[in-house]
Amino acid sequence: MSTSSRPCIRLASASPRRRELLAGIEVSVEVRPMDIDETPLEGESPEAYVTRLAREKAAAGHRSGGLPTLGADTAVVRDGEILGKPADAEQAAAMLGSLAGRTHEVMTAVAVCGPAGMLTRCVCSRVTLREIDAAEIEAYWRTGEPADKAGGYAIQGRGAVFVTHLEGSHSAVVGLPLCETADLLSRQGVPLWNRPVS
Repeated sequence: MSTSSRPCIRLASASPRRRELLAGIEVSVEVRPMDIDETPLEGESPEAYVTRLAREKAAAGHRSGGLPTLGADTAVVRDGEILGKPADAEQAAAMLGSLAGRTHEVMTAVAVCGPAGMLTRCVCSRVTLREIDAAEIEAYWRTGEPADKAGGYAIQGRGAVFVTHLEGSHSAVVGLPLCETADLLSRQGVPLWNRPVS
């Protein structure tokens, strides 16, 4: 872990998963979630949607000055439709049932606003789930894990038992593409692993 507790960046997200991923590369953060309107625009593609939200979060968080600010957004996409978080067991069952036995996309955009301006990347991964019967879906819902997860499952948790194939970035599906994030942070002068950028 980093020897310094001084924040390197501002994280415009309340996601504990994004905080944990950044901690894994020893980037200390000041957590400051941004409350922005997340309503998709008419005709907006999923990629444009997550990219816009990531940029808006980073820009809003950076307005107070000081630290470079990272914003990110993730969407589970089925046949071009963005799937949100299930509101109840019935919605979770319908959502996960529609993803079972097939491949869907997970799009995560990350934006970092800092000395180099606004830098953005979007990563699209493809996730294949096995067939899941109704009893399994019900049991999974009772664990509490799907309730706050887009698409109704968590690849980093119990939901991993449903995943048969991943094409792309595991960390992006969790919520933050680390390879691309590290590149953006380095371009903003943010050190990784508590070492200065050369």
